[in-house]
Amino acid sequence: MQAMQVERPGAPLRMVERPIPMPGPGELLIEVAACGVCRTDLHVAEGDLNGPLPIVPGHEIVGRVRALGAGSEGFSVGDRVGVPWLAQTCGRCFYCQTGQENLCDAPLFTGFTRDGGFASHVVADARYCFPIPDRFGDAEAAPLLCAGLIGYRALRLAGAGEAIGLYGFGAAAHILAQVATWQGRRAHAFTRTGDAAAQDFARSLGCGWAGGSDEAPPELLDAAILFAPVGGLVPVALRHVRKGGRVVCAGIHMSDIPAFPYADLWGERSILSVANLTRADGREFLHIAAQVPVKTHVTVFPLAEANVALDRLRTGAIEGAAVLQP
Repeated sequence: MQAMQVERPGAPLRMVERPIPMPGPGELLIEVAACGVCRTDLHVAEGDLNGPLPIVPGHEIVGRVRALGAGSEGFSVGDRVGVPWLAQTCGRCFYCQTGQENLCDAPLFTGFTRDGGFASHVVADARYCFPIPDRFGDAEAAPLLCAGLIGYRALRLAGAGEAIGLYGFGAAAHILAQVATWQGRRAHAFTRTGDAAAQDFARSLGCGWAGGSDEAPPELLDAAILFAPVGGLVPVALRHVRKGGRVVCAGIHMSDIPAFPYADLWGERSILSVANLTRADGREFLHIAAQVPVKTHVTVFPLAEANVALDRLRTGAIEGAAVLQP
């Protein structure tokens, strides 16, 4: 098999060849058809998130089952499956026992603490994989496995409000704008200052307003969801949220949040983070994505060009999502 792996923080990923692994008990060997490139992969490559190295990134995986480990259930050889960020949980801690497996004390994460999908093959725990709805092609389905799943969890945590702000209009927001509009909400997109192309893209996906992150929306927001990993946007968004509203930080990594006046938080406003996902989130979202139906906008790169895809993601040069294909 071939894989692009992170060997040290900040260094380009390197192509390596390895023996194709055998699935262990309860695992699937999956031939990768497509793997989305997420901002979390960029954080892993740059060392913002510290995990074991070397590691093969990638946690938005779509592929086909090629072999079954002993005792694996739910899939057969040839089935198309999706592999998300949450790779495994302990099943024993307080959080697992109370329906909050996304907060597990001893989890494994695809592409961070176990090898992921920037590769031709990957092994995954069958219990944490999802069937992919038939209406999506391989490349189009890949961003649903994180940009979609985490975005959907963030939207649920944002509450039932109708006016939603989306800060950072990348892979997650371009999916979430479609879901929010389908739900009858009013989506407002905040992009980099002066990024007219991204603002036009946001409006084409149903956003009623789009502007720079330094601009005020045309109405107070019931909630704001931050996908951009910029802590300075938290107090900015807070000032545009009505009393009782929420600012949801949807990234796994963010720069420090600067000090801000208590008056901006007062009025029962709140700030909260999104941590990982549950398997229930995944099943619910994939069902909804097929109903909408979500149309993902993808730019496809060959596996060997993973560094090019990461560079373009870093500079904001990707409209929608980047996807690697072996």
